[in-house]
Amino acid sequence: MIQKLVLGVDLGWMTQLEDMGMRWVDEKGQETDLLDDVIAKGADAVRLRVFVDPPKDAYWQKAEDVLCMLGYCDAQSVLQAAKRVREKKLKLMLDFHYSDHFADAQIQDIPEAWLSDSDEELAEHVYAHTKEVLTLFKEEGICPEWVQVGNEINPGLLLPRGDVRENPQLMVKVLNRGYDAVKECLPDCQVITHLAGVTSKRGCDPFLDAFFALGGKTDILGFSYYPFWDKKMDSDEPARFYNPLITYAQKFGKPVMICEVGEEATQEERSAEVIANTIEAVLQVPDHQGLGVFFWEPEVSADMVPDGYPLGAARLVADKTLQLTEALAVYRKYR
Repeated sequence: MIQKLVLGVDLGWMTQLEDMGMRWVDEKGQETDLLDDVIAKGADAVRLRVFVDPPKDAYWQKAEDVLCMLGYCDAQSVLQAAKRVREKKLKLMLDFHYSDHFADAQIQDIPEAWLSDSDEELAEHVYAHTKEVLTLFKEEGICPEWVQVGNEINPGLLLPRGDVRENPQLMVKVLNRGYDAVKECLPDCQVITHLAGVTSKRGCDPFLDAFFALGGKTDILGFSYYPFWDKKMDSDEPARFYNPLITYAQKFGKPVMICEVGEEATQEERSAEVIANTIEAVLQVPDHQGLGVFFWEPEVSADMVPDGYPLGAARLVADKTLQLTEALAVYRKYR
Protein backbone atom coordinates (compact mmCIF):
# COMPACT_ATOMS: atom_id res chain seq x y z
CA MET A 1 0.00 0.00 0.00
CA ILE A 2 1.37 3.43 -1.00
CA GLN A 3 1.89 5.81 1.89
CA LYS A 4 -0.79 8.51 1.93
CA LEU A 5 0.92 11.82 1.17
CA VAL A 6 -0.51 15.31 1.07
CA LEU A 7 -0.27 16.42 -2.57
CA GLY A 8 -1.01 20.11 -2.75
CA VAL A 9 -0.78 23.25 -4.85
CA ASP A 10 0.05 26.85 -3.97
CA LEU A 11 -2.59 29.09 -5.58
CA GLY A 12 -1.72 32.52 -4.22
CA TRP A 13 -2.27 34.19 -7.61
CA MET A 14 -5.65 32.53 -8.28
CA THR A 15 -8.07 35.29 -7.28
CA GLN A 16 -6.01 38.12 -8.79
CA LEU A 17 -5.83 36.24 -12.09
CA GLU A 18 -9.58 35.72 -11.99
CA ASP A 19 -10.07 39.46 -11.49
CA MET A 20 -7.91 40.01 -14.56
CA GLY A 21 -10.41 37.95 -16.55
CA MET A 22 -8.38 34.76 -16.69
CA ARG A 23 -10.16 31.43 -16.95
CA TRP A 24 -9.06 27.81 -17.05
CA VAL A 25 -10.17 24.96 -19.27
CA ASP A 26 -9.85 21.27 -18.48
CA GLU A 27 -8.26 18.48 -20.52
CA LYS A 28 -11.28 18.50 -22.87
CA GLY A 29 -11.14 22.25 -23.37
CA GLN A 30 -14.21 22.90 -21.23
CA GLU A 31 -14.18 25.88 -18.87
CA THR A 32 -13.68 24.76 -15.28
CA ASP A 33 -13.19 26.10 -11.78
CA LEU A 34 -9.45 26.03 -11.12
CA LEU A 35 -9.98 24.24 -7.80
CA ASP A 36 -12.02 21.52 -9.52
CA ASP A 37 -9.25 21.12 -12.08
CA VAL A 38 -6.45 20.67 -9.53
CA ILE A 39 -8.63 18.17 -7.67
CA ALA A 40 -9.11 16.26 -10.92
CA LYS A 41 -5.31 16.19 -11.28
CA GLY A 42 -5.01 14.59 -7.84
CA ALA A 43 -4.42 17.51 -5.46
CA ASP A 44 -5.97 17.41 -2.00
CA ALA A 45 -4.59 20.60 -0.40
CA VAL A 46 -4.01 24.29 -1.17
CA ARG A 47 -1.38 26.66 0.18
CA LEU A 48 -2.13 30.39 0.46
CA ARG A 49 0.26 33.16 1.53
CA VAL A 50 -0.38 36.07 3.89
CA PHE A 51 1.41 39.44 3.83
CA VAL A 52 1.22 42.05 6.59
CA ASP A 53 0.17 45.18 4.65
CA PRO A 54 0.56 44.49 0.94
CA PRO A 55 0.15 47.15 -1.76
CA LYS A 56 -3.50 47.75 -2.58
CA ASP A 57 -2.98 47.01 -6.26
CA ALA A 58 -1.23 43.71 -5.43
CA TYR A 59 1.94 44.58 -7.36
CA TRP A 60 5.45 45.09 -5.95
CA GLN A 61 8.31 46.89 -7.66
CA LYS A 62 10.98 44.43 -6.59
CA ALA A 63 13.71 46.15 -8.60
CA GLU A 64 13.87 48.98 -11.10
CA ASP A 65 13.07 46.64 -13.97
CA VAL A 66 11.22 43.88 -12.07
CA LEU A 67 7.51 44.22 -11.27
CA CYS A 68 6.05 41.30 -9.31
CA MET A 69 2.41 40.31 -9.15
CA LEU A 70 1.73 39.44 -5.51
CA GLY A 71 -1.76 37.94 -5.52
CA TYR A 72 -4.43 39.15 -3.12
CA CYS A 73 -2.58 38.30 0.08
CA ASP A 74 -4.08 40.53 2.75
CA ALA A 75 -5.86 38.61 5.50
CA GLN A 76 -9.42 39.31 4.34
CA SER A 77 -8.72 38.35 0.74
CA VAL A 78 -6.93 35.17 1.78
CA LEU A 79 -9.87 34.30 4.04
CA GLN A 80 -12.26 34.49 1.07
CA ALA A 81 -10.00 32.24 -0.98
CA ALA A 82 -9.72 29.84 1.96
CA LYS A 83 -13.50 29.58 2.15
CA ARG A 84 -13.54 28.40 -1.46
CA VAL A 85 -10.82 25.88 -0.64
CA ARG A 86 -12.87 24.49 2.23
CA GLU A 87 -16.02 24.34 0.12
CA LYS A 88 -14.12 21.93 -2.13
CA LYS A 89 -13.13 19.79 0.90
CA LEU A 90 -9.44 20.55 0.40
CA LYS A 91 -6.89 20.81 3.19
CA LEU A 92 -5.33 24.22 3.83
CA MET A 93 -1.88 25.60 4.56
CA LEU A 94 -1.37 29.27 5.48
CA ASP A 95 2.06 30.73 4.79
CA PHE A 96 2.97 33.83 6.83
CA HIS A 97 5.69 35.89 5.13
CA TYR A 98 5.96 38.57 7.86
CA SER A 99 6.57 41.18 5.18
CA ASP A 100 4.46 43.47 3.00
CA HIS A 101 5.52 41.47 -0.07
CA PHE A 102 7.31 38.25 -0.97
CA ALA A 103 9.90 37.06 1.55
CA ASP A 104 12.41 34.45 0.43
CA ALA A 105 15.98 33.30 0.88
CA GLN A 106 17.29 36.57 -0.58
CA ILE A 107 14.75 39.12 0.69
CA GLN A 108 13.24 39.25 4.19
CA ASP A 109 12.07 42.85 4.45
CA ILE A 110 10.55 44.15 7.67
CA PRO A 111 6.96 45.39 7.18
CA GLU A 112 6.93 49.16 6.89
CA ALA A 113 4.74 49.57 9.97
CA TRP A 114 7.29 47.65 12.08
CA LEU A 115 10.46 49.42 10.96
CA SER A 116 10.93 51.44 14.14
CA ASP A 117 10.21 48.52 16.49
CA SER A 118 12.52 47.44 19.27
CA ASP A 119 13.50 43.77 19.31
CA GLU A 120 10.77 43.06 21.84
CA GLU A 121 8.19 44.92 19.77
CA LEU A 122 9.15 42.99 16.63
CA ALA A 123 8.57 39.69 18.41
CA GLU A 124 5.23 40.88 19.76
CA HIS A 125 4.16 42.18 16.35
CA VAL A 126 4.80 38.72 14.88
CA TYR A 127 2.75 37.18 17.68
CA ALA A 128 -0.11 39.67 17.34
CA HIS A 129 -0.25 39.53 13.54
CA THR A 130 -0.26 35.72 13.52
CA LYS A 131 -2.94 35.52 16.17
CA GLU A 132 -5.09 38.23 14.59
CA VAL A 133 -5.15 36.48 11.22
CA LEU A 134 -5.78 33.03 12.67
CA THR A 135 -8.52 34.35 14.95
CA LEU A 136 -10.21 35.88 11.91
CA PHE A 137 -10.08 32.50 10.18
CA LYS A 138 -11.20 30.59 13.27
CA GLU A 139 -14.22 32.85 13.75
CA GLU A 140 -15.28 31.95 10.20
CA GLY A 141 -14.83 28.24 10.87
CA ILE A 142 -11.65 27.98 8.76
CA CYS A 143 -8.93 26.15 10.71
CA PRO A 144 -5.89 25.35 8.57
CA GLU A 145 -4.11 22.05 9.01
CA TRP A 146 -0.71 23.74 8.73
CA VAL A 147 0.74 27.20 9.30
CA GLN A 148 4.14 28.29 8.05
CA VAL A 149 5.80 30.69 10.48
CA GLY A 150 8.01 32.42 7.95
CA ASN A 151 8.80 31.71 4.30
CA GLU A 152 12.21 30.47 3.09
CA ILE A 153 13.89 31.89 6.17
CA ASN A 154 17.39 30.48 5.63
CA PRO A 155 19.03 33.89 6.34
CA GLY A 156 16.68 34.61 9.22
CA LEU A 157 13.70 36.95 9.01
CA LEU A 158 12.87 40.61 9.51
CA LEU A 159 16.32 41.43 8.18
CA PRO A 160 18.71 42.82 9.14
CA ARG A 161 17.37 42.53 12.67
CA GLY A 162 16.73 38.78 12.83
CA ASP A 163 19.81 37.63 10.93
CA VAL A 164 20.70 33.97 11.54
CA ARG A 165 24.38 34.78 11.96
CA GLU A 166 24.31 38.22 13.57
CA ASN A 167 21.33 37.87 15.90
CA PRO A 168 20.09 34.25 16.06
CA GLN A 169 18.63 34.86 19.53
CA LEU A 170 16.17 37.41 18.17
CA MET A 171 15.45 35.21 15.16
CA VAL A 172 14.45 32.30 17.38
CA LYS A 173 12.52 34.54 19.77
CA VAL A 174 10.46 35.93 16.89
CA LEU A 175 9.78 32.49 15.41
CA ASN A 176 8.80 31.07 18.78
CA ARG A 177 6.33 33.90 19.33
CA GLY A 178 4.78 33.01 15.99
CA TYR A 179 4.63 29.37 17.06
CA ASP A 180 3.00 30.35 20.35
CA ALA A 181 0.34 32.38 18.56
CA VAL A 182 -0.56 29.44 16.32
CA LYS A 183 -0.84 27.02 19.21
CA GLU A 184 -2.85 29.39 21.41
CA CYS A 185 -5.35 29.98 18.63
CA LEU A 186 -5.36 26.53 16.98
CA PRO A 187 -3.79 23.92 19.26
CA ASP A 188 -4.12 21.11 16.71
CA CYS A 189 -2.57 23.06 13.84
CA GLN A 190 0.90 21.93 12.78
CA VAL A 191 3.58 24.64 12.55
CA ILE A 192 6.05 24.44 9.67
CA THR A 193 9.52 25.98 9.60
CA HIS A 194 10.29 26.54 5.92
CA LEU A 195 13.68 26.81 4.20
CA ALA A 196 14.74 27.14 0.57
CA GLY A 197 17.17 24.85 -1.24
CA VAL A 198 16.82 21.46 0.41
CA THR A 199 19.73 20.17 -1.69
CA SER A 200 22.19 22.68 -0.21
CA LYS A 201 23.68 21.88 3.19
CA ARG A 202 25.36 25.27 3.19
CA GLY A 203 21.99 26.88 2.65
CA CYS A 204 20.06 24.95 5.32
CA ASP A 205 22.43 23.71 8.02
CA PRO A 206 23.44 27.08 9.55
CA PHE A 207 19.79 27.98 10.15
CA LEU A 208 18.72 24.58 11.46
CA ASP A 209 21.72 24.19 13.76
CA ALA A 210 21.19 27.66 15.27
CA PHE A 211 17.42 27.30 15.47
CA PHE A 212 17.43 24.05 17.42
CA ALA A 213 20.46 24.95 19.56
CA LEU A 214 18.58 28.02 20.80
CA GLY A 215 15.31 26.22 21.53
CA GLY A 216 13.39 26.87 18.34
CA LYS A 217 9.88 25.41 18.35
CA THR A 218 8.32 23.73 15.34
CA ASP A 219 6.34 20.63 14.34
CA ILE A 220 7.47 20.10 10.74
CA LEU A 221 10.52 21.02 8.68
CA GLY A 222 9.45 22.31 5.27
CA PHE A 223 11.69 22.88 2.27
CA SER A 224 11.62 24.25 -1.27
CA TYR A 225 13.03 22.27 -4.19
CA TYR A 226 13.58 24.03 -7.52
CA PRO A 227 15.98 22.22 -9.87
CA PHE A 228 15.59 25.10 -12.34
CA TRP A 229 17.12 27.51 -9.83
CA ASP A 230 19.45 24.97 -8.21
CA LYS A 231 21.37 24.45 -11.42
CA LYS A 232 22.14 28.17 -11.42
CA MET A 233 23.58 27.96 -7.91
CA ASP A 234 26.19 25.92 -6.05
CA SER A 235 23.86 23.13 -5.05
CA ASP A 236 25.29 20.02 -3.44
CA GLU A 237 22.93 17.48 -5.01
CA PRO A 238 20.70 18.96 -7.70
CA ALA A 239 19.22 15.77 -9.17
CA ARG A 240 17.98 13.85 -6.12
CA PHE A 241 17.47 14.96 -2.58
CA TYR A 242 16.06 12.15 -0.46
CA ASN A 243 19.29 11.80 1.51
CA PRO A 244 19.03 15.38 2.87
CA LEU A 245 15.38 14.82 3.75
CA ILE A 246 16.24 11.65 5.63
CA THR A 247 19.17 13.36 7.33
CA TYR A 248 17.11 16.31 8.54
CA ALA A 249 14.20 14.16 9.70
CA GLN A 250 16.51 11.94 11.73
CA LYS A 251 18.91 14.60 12.98
CA PHE A 252 16.20 16.90 14.33
CA GLY A 253 13.46 14.38 15.05
CA LYS A 254 10.87 16.18 12.90
CA PRO A 255 8.76 15.08 9.94
CA VAL A 256 9.57 16.79 6.65
CA MET A 257 7.60 18.24 3.78
CA ILE A 258 8.32 19.82 0.40
CA CYS A 259 6.30 23.05 0.65
CA GLU A 260 7.37 24.29 -2.78
CA VAL A 261 8.47 22.47 -5.89
CA GLY A 262 8.41 23.79 -9.43
CA GLU A 263 9.79 23.59 -12.93
CA GLU A 264 9.44 25.47 -16.21
CA ALA A 265 5.86 25.55 -17.45
CA THR A 266 7.05 24.96 -21.02
CA GLN A 267 8.92 21.78 -20.05
CA GLU A 268 5.97 19.48 -19.43
CA GLU A 269 7.86 16.17 -19.43
CA ARG A 270 10.64 17.59 -17.28
CA SER A 271 8.07 19.00 -14.84
CA ALA A 272 6.35 15.64 -14.58
CA GLU A 273 9.70 13.99 -13.90
CA VAL A 274 10.56 16.53 -11.20
CA ILE A 275 7.20 16.03 -9.48
CA ALA A 276 7.53 12.23 -9.59
CA ASN A 277 11.10 12.34 -8.26
CA THR A 278 10.05 14.71 -5.49
CA ILE A 279 7.22 12.44 -4.39
CA GLU A 280 9.47 9.39 -4.48
CA ALA A 281 12.06 11.25 -2.44
CA VAL A 282 9.52 12.13 0.25
CA LEU A 283 8.34 8.53 0.33
CA GLN A 284 11.91 7.43 1.06
CA VAL A 285 11.89 9.15 4.47
CA PRO A 286 11.62 6.36 7.10
CA ASP A 287 8.73 5.85 9.50
CA HIS A 288 6.27 7.82 7.35
CA GLN A 289 8.01 11.05 8.31
CA GLY A 290 7.83 12.40 4.76
CA LEU A 291 4.46 14.15 4.77
CA GLY A 292 3.78 15.68 1.39
CA VAL A 293 4.53 17.90 -1.60
CA PHE A 294 3.13 21.26 -2.79
CA PHE A 295 3.62 22.52 -6.35
CA TRP A 296 4.10 26.29 -6.38
CA GLU A 297 1.67 28.28 -8.55
CA PRO A 298 0.91 25.64 -11.20
CA GLU A 299 -1.98 27.71 -12.58
CA VAL A 300 0.21 30.17 -14.52
CA SER A 301 2.66 30.44 -17.36
CA ALA A 302 5.26 33.15 -17.93
CA ASP A 303 2.82 34.95 -20.26
CA MET A 304 0.61 35.86 -17.32
CA VAL A 305 3.01 37.50 -14.87
CA PRO A 306 4.76 40.85 -15.45
CA ASP A 307 8.20 39.61 -14.44
CA GLY A 308 7.95 36.61 -16.79
CA TYR A 309 8.44 34.12 -13.96
CA PRO A 310 9.01 30.89 -15.92
CA LEU A 311 7.90 28.23 -13.45
CA GLY A 312 4.39 26.84 -13.43
CA ALA A 313 2.31 24.07 -14.92
CA ALA A 314 -0.07 25.78 -17.35
CA ARG A 315 -0.13 26.89 -20.96
CA LEU A 316 -1.93 29.80 -22.59
CA VAL A 317 -4.35 28.24 -25.09
CA ALA A 318 -6.44 31.29 -26.05
CA ASP A 319 -6.90 34.90 -25.01
CA LYS A 320 -6.96 34.96 -21.20
CA THR A 321 -7.44 31.19 -21.21
CA LEU A 322 -5.09 28.78 -19.44
CA GLN A 323 -4.94 25.00 -19.32
CA LEU A 324 -3.03 23.00 -16.75
CA THR A 325 -0.40 20.76 -18.31
CA GLU A 326 -0.36 17.06 -17.63
CA ALA A 327 2.67 17.52 -15.36
CA LEU A 328 0.46 17.96 -12.32
CA ALA A 329 -1.50 14.82 -13.24
CA VAL A 330 1.45 12.83 -11.85
CA TYR A 331 -0.36 13.30 -8.55
CA ARG A 332 -3.05 10.86 -9.69
CA LYS A 333 -0.55 8.02 -9.80
CA TYR A 334 -0.10 8.32 -6.03
CA ARG A 335 -3.80 8.15 -5.13
